[in-house]
Amino acid sequence: MFKKLLPAKLAVAAALTLPLVASSAPKTFAQGQNLFGSIAVSPSTGAYGYSWNYKSRQGAVNGALRTCENYAGRAGDCRALVWFQNACGSLTQNSRGWGSGWGTTRSLAQNYALQSCRQNYGSGCRVVETVCTSR
Repeated sequence: MFKKLLPAKLAVAAALTLPLVASSAPKTFAQGQNLFGSIAVSPSTGAYGYSWNYKSRQGAVNGALRTCENYAGRAGDCRALVWFQNACGSLTQNSRGWGSGWGTTRSLAQNYALQSCRQNYGSGCRVVETVCTSR
């Protein structure tokens, strides 16, 4: 987990944007191992945190929130934008907001996150972070 800061001028509402594709987790891999990850963002500071290889969805969300808040320097300021199971999650941004998505590959996660950002905030979106669980 790494410290990442984004421009603080991003809208607070952007951090509350739900990913287009994160309404359900992907099917598990043949190994039967369920591993979760999540990405969280601080709307006031632009910091973000992520987690991977947690054994529960809530554990992954809490891990991403904790990391984000450490870098943001504010408890309760971060919001989880996406969680994923046995897959990858991606965070995108432009000058107006954030996008997030998940997919069974890095490329799919990035494409869904870019689609989310563009649909909600227009052009100029770029991938900021992509993280995957172990397979």
